[in-house]
Amino acid sequence: MKPPQVKRPKNKIDGWVVLDKPLGLGSTSAVGRVRWLFGAAKAGHGGTLDPLATGVLPIALGEATKTVPFVMDGRKEYKFTLRFGEARSTEDAEGEVTGTSDVRPTDAAIQAALPAFTGEIQQTPPAFSALKIDGQRAYDLARAGETLEMKPRTVTIARLALLGRPDADHADFVVGCGKGTYIRSLGRDLALALGTVGYLSALRRTVAGPFREEGSISLPKLEALGHIPPLLGALAPVATALDDIPALAMTEAQADLLRHGQPVFLTQDVPPSGALARAECGQKLVALVRSDGVSLQPVRVFNL
Repeated sequence: MKPPQVKRPKNKIDGWVVLDKPLGLGSTSAVGRVRWLFGAAKAGHGGTLDPLATGVLPIALGEATKTVPFVMDGRKEYKFTLRFGEARSTEDAEGEVTGTSDVRPTDAAIQAALPAFTGEIQQTPPAFSALKIDGQRAYDLARAGETLEMKPRTVTIARLALLGRPDADHADFVVGCGKGTYIRSLGRDLALALGTVGYLSALRRTVAGPFREEGSISLPKLEALGHIPPLLGALAPVATALDDIPALAMTEAQADLLRHGQPVFLTQDVPPSGALARAECGQKLVALVRSDGVSLQPVRVFNL
């Protein structure tokens, strides 16, 4: 679905929209639609979701785009359904069948296999992914018929649990993981470890950094709000992405220094060297700062 071509005036909109991305819509298209609705000058997102995935897609508008890396680096949680007996080229329902198996694992076999997929594990990303190879997206090369050698990498799985078995062909799971984890690869590898093949028939992200599905809004509801100011009610503050970072109160004079890219020297209560902090003045986010043990150096300055 492409955003309408009707032009809207650009507004100074700063904050996060926690979109419940619908099935079939790509992340880039979703960002474009939300940006158009708000008339925002800048927009980005806190982690790609495939078109066949649904759920939490945090969309940064305006000054919130400066905090995107903190959401990208944050913990993610997904619920997914693994379909046993078929391997697919894309490792989800979109691809062509590349292999089959008559083996259907028992619940006990699945439970016994899960510990090997928790902690730090090696994972080979899917060929149909947004990773770049020699400057080109892997999925573009894969769609062109090229055979790709994807390099394995270390990812962190904090939690992996079996939720249920709708039938012998399917199993539902919940997974909590770190940055760079591909759930399609996890499903593929888990099926292989169980002596069969499989692909993801459903995937939903429920957590992305500080954002959770219970705080998300659907695209139809967002569109029903229509225009500013009702849309502003769906906006979370820029600082939401920095919830895990401690806040430091600044005076107006100190805040002014930071806004101009200057360090603030402290005589007491100096954070340890290397520590990040949110510099705030009157509950307004001024900058993200890093301590050198003596002063606070601005890392990101916000125009709010």
